[in-house]
Amino acid sequence: MKKKRNLKRFLNQKKMVKLLSTDNPNKAEITKQMLEENNINVVMLNKQDSSYLMFGSIELYVDEKQLNQATDLLKYTEDERNA
Repeated sequence: MKKKRNLKRFLNQKKMVKLLSTDNPNKAEITKQMLEENNINVVMLNKQDSSYLMFGSIELYVDEKQLNQATDLLKYTEDERNA
């Protein structure tokens, strides 16, 4: 429980906001790498149960100041996939 509070405190101090929540670890990792390649600060929080990957989610948090840029990148990549 203490780790959870420390993480929330860290995210609040750094003004990190949730960008994405998914149950797909591959999508989370690929998205994280794309954001990092575009110089966007990102923190991945894996809430999945290590024994049962179908339970829980993976959340990506970005710096509040970079939220618009990160959202635009996600939208662009989704548009490219759907084209």
